[in-house]
Formats: sequence, C-alpha cells, structure tokens
Amino acid sequence: MGDTALEAVLRRDRAVVTAALAVIAVFAWAYVLWLAADMGSPVSGGEAGDMAGMDMASMNMGGMDMGAAVAPGFRPWASADFVFIFAMWVVMMVGMMTPSVAPMLLLYAGVGRKALADSRPIASTAWFFTGYLVIWVVFSIVATGAQWQLTRFGMLDPAMAAHSAVLGGVVLIAAGLYQWTPIKGVCLRQCQAPIAFLASHGGFRTTALGALRLGMDHGAYCLGCCWALMALLFVGGVMNVLWIAGIAILVLLEKVVPAGQLIPRISGALMVAVGLWLGLSAL
Repeated sequence: MGDTALEAVLRRDRAVVTAALAVIAVFAWAYVLWLAADMGSPVSGGEAGDMAGMDMASMNMGGMDMGAAVAPGFRPWASADFVFIFAMWVVMMVGMMTPSVAPMLLLYAGVGRKALADSRPIASTAWFFTGYLVIWVVFSIVATGAQWQLTRFGMLDPAMAAHSAVLGGVVLIAAGLYQWTPIKGVCLRQCQAPIAFLASHGGFRTTALGALRLGMDHGAYCLGCCWALMALLFVGGVMNVLWIAGIAILVLLEKVVPAGQLIPRISGALMVAVGLWLGLSAL
C-alpha cells in the first residue's frame, strides 16, 4: 500500500472504528431480538407477556427444550442449557455495553493513528476492546450461575423475571442504594472521563498484552459502575427487550451526559421508591 493510500486509511480510523462498533452492536441486538421473539418474551407487554410462559414451554431449539432451561419447574439444566444461557448473556452484554465504551475506543483509535504517524505506534484498539469484553464475559459466567440458582429455587417465571414482587422489590432497592455508594461514584468517574482514566493508568500501551490489560482495567471500572443495573434484568425479565433497552440507555446516559452523579442518584432514588412500593404492595 502506498503512502498516500495508507494516510487516507489512517485518517478514516474513527469512521472505521465507529462502523465496526455499530456492526457489533447491531448484530448483538439482532440476536437478542431474535431470541426474544423465539422465546415469546414480553416485548411490549399485553398479550405477548401473557403468552410468554406457553411459548417458552413449547419451544424446542436444536432438540433442547429452552423453556425448561430458563423457567422454573421444568427440569434441571443440562450442559447445553448452561452454554446457551451463557452465550445469551455474553451477546446481551456486548449489545448493551458497546455504545457506552465507544468514546473510549474512538479516543484510543485517534491517538493510535497519531502515534503511528509519529513512528511511535501503540497496540491495536482491538486488543483494548478485547480486554474490555473479557470482563463482561466473566460477568456473564456469574450471571448464568445466578440465573441457574434462581431458576433452581423457582424464583424466576417463564419470562426470566422475578417470580414475586417481594424479590423484585428487594433487587430494585439494592440496585438503587448502590447508585448512591462511593464505589459507584469512583467507577463512574473513570468511565465518564477516558483521558483521566488513561492518565491515572499510565497511558496507552505499546504491546498487545499491555493493551489487553488496560482494557480489562477499564472494563473492571465499567463493571463496578453497572453490575447492579444489570441485576435489574431479573426484575423486568432477562429477555424483555424494552427493559433491556431501557437499562442500556440509562448506562449510556450515565457515562456520556456531563451531569456528574446526578443521573445515577435520581435513578437510584426512583429504584428505591418503586422497590418499596412493590414490596409493600405484595405484603
């Protein structure tokens, strides 16, 4: 490739990264929507929600009774069920978290282009993004285990939502209180300010392993910021597309809107209020 062509490609690095992130997010969301449709999950409530249990109970996917895997009272999970639910969580996390990490990846790509032009190349953005995703893969393992235990004890309904208002209320209250904690604030500040994160972690890395570890560090802060919000999936339904989209939008707003701690504190107060209402109404 000639120098002119190479320079043209490098100038388009942000567009390339943006397009790649968009493709990843679109494919992830398409998979979630397809899965939700196959499971008959409540997308907009009403009749779809009423039919969720029947659709999931009757669905068979590749010979595996998926209704039995995710709904209580059907049968114990087989190995294939664990693999399927784990894959579902991974894809869902990719779809939900890719938009919120985009500013960091675009900054990385822009600096990488300039560093290459100055003959001081840094490791590829892909290594950083891979490290970031590793953290959410680990979270998906934990979430799969949590779903298995909740299903095992009959605490989830066929739509993979809390079976009782009391449990849903407890999860909402816990998530809402976490929104006000100092650790939430620390993690959110690292996610809101990519430059500050890089400055406090030694800057960009020149090796693939270094970039991978830097991405994992950023992913760990992101997890510390968002894990309680992800737990809310068990309140509204793991395959409730509108609920998933709502949480993803809240995550994005927390990270990109220059409002400091205002958004998490307002949302946290609302979660506690709704959780109390749910719990008290069930008593």
